[in-house]
Amino acid sequence: MSRQIIDAHIHLDMYEEEERLQILSELEVHDVTAIVAVSNDFTSSVKQMEFAKRDRRIKPAIGYHPEQALPSESELSAILRLIDDHADCLTAIGEVGLPYYLRQEQPNVDVALYKNMLEYFIRKAAEYNLPITLHAVYEDADRVCEMLERYSITKAHFHWFKGDDIILQRIVSNGYVVSVTPEVTYREKIQHIVKQVPLTQLMVETDGPWPFEHIFKGKLTHPSMIHRSMHRIAEIKGIPVEEAYKKIHKTTQQFFSI
Repeated sequence: MSRQIIDAHIHLDMYEEEERLQILSELEVHDVTAIVAVSNDFTSSVKQMEFAKRDRRIKPAIGYHPEQALPSESELSAILRLIDDHADCLTAIGEVGLPYYLRQEQPNVDVALYKNMLEYFIRKAAEYNLPITLHAVYEDADRVCEMLERYSITKAHFHWFKGDDIILQRIVSNGYVVSVTPEVTYREKIQHIVKQVPLTQLMVETDGPWPFEHIFKGKLTHPSMIHRSMHRIAEIKGIPVEEAYKKIHKTTQQFFSI
């Protein structure tokens, strides 16, 4: 049985060096053919590019994570220049989006400023015909869909999506893709999402080094965890696990052009 998987979203630079080297040394034995390394800021973006130069299995994405203070004008300009300079080497723009959790802690956060920043990244995705990986949960996903539609974006990835069925239907009807983490093995709301998303629009990720609960509690978040996700997805969909592996791997390859 083919067990090939792709980790569609991992913060590789946030691991300790020893952990990162361990993960990379174990990819082949766990049938991980590629990992999409997303960025948090300018320094993170530079690191992902450096990692990708040393290991072709690492697929770099450049962006600025929205769950933090806005970047300075100079940092944002530097990130956008990095995209311009390396567009032909990039797998995606990301991680970008809107600051949902930050707003829960700081209700006075100006969402309009974050939307302005996101628009810069959406424009780059449109300009270079690159996929865009999004942090857009709950009602923010609806706002982001409006922006994507305005720029006729077709390759949008809602990573670790959380939201109601109406927004999910909009995402699916637009042809965008959704990815799920190992949470799918134990959290009903993620399983509910999987039921509604076609395998042609479903991917798997770790969002590592983010930690997980249940059987994963206390363990280093590793792309190998995705195999548990695949078996649970097959159960939810009522299909042979071989079919789940084949279709989700193909979906991810095609979406990221890898």
